[in-house]
Amino acid sequence: MIGKLTGILAERNPPQVVVDCHGVGYEVDVPMSTFYNLPGAGERVSLLTHFVVREDAQILYGFGTAEERAAFRLLIKISGVGPRTALGVLSGMSVGELAQAITLQEAGRLVKIPGIGKKTAERLLLELKGKLGADIALPTHAATDAQADILQALVALGYSDKEAAASLKALPKEVAVGEGIKLALRALAK
Repeated sequence: MIGKLTGILAERNPPQVVVDCHGVGYEVDVPMSTFYNLPGAGERVSLLTHFVVREDAQILYGFGTAEERAAFRLLIKISGVGPRTALGVLSGMSVGELAQAITLQEAGRLVKIPGIGKKTAERLLLELKGKLGADIALPTHAATDAQADILQALVALGYSDKEAAASLKALPKEVAVGEGIKLALRALAK
């Protein structure tokens, strides 16, 4: 099993890279989150990997962090979710955002990822509940239903998960959904 590659980044063709390890070039498929954090071609790189052997192919998947690789491995265990779909999920949101979506049971955030439909999103939420995100302590500001609704509304309006979560920090704990959205939008407009 190939668990890690360290070498020179020879080529960058999203979502695939070639890592030259002492004269042997390994083609590695990576999520876009890892791809954007890679150094330039010709520089040294280290990737954690997951090796998949199928009847018709042998494919190496690479990740910048252990959390990404662990999330990938959890995703591919789910029926109907293959490595390509798992890469798509990790390309569409960070592991922390995925864990938060699972903890809050927000299928709407998963459906925004290309290739993830409503049924697949619901299956992900069901299968990963308690496995991913259970160890992540959500801030108390996201614990109430009203604040989860405000967060979801801001994401639906086009704000990133990080922007929406940051705007929730300034809100009072027991704010109503409508008033909370107004206050959050004012904070985001600054």
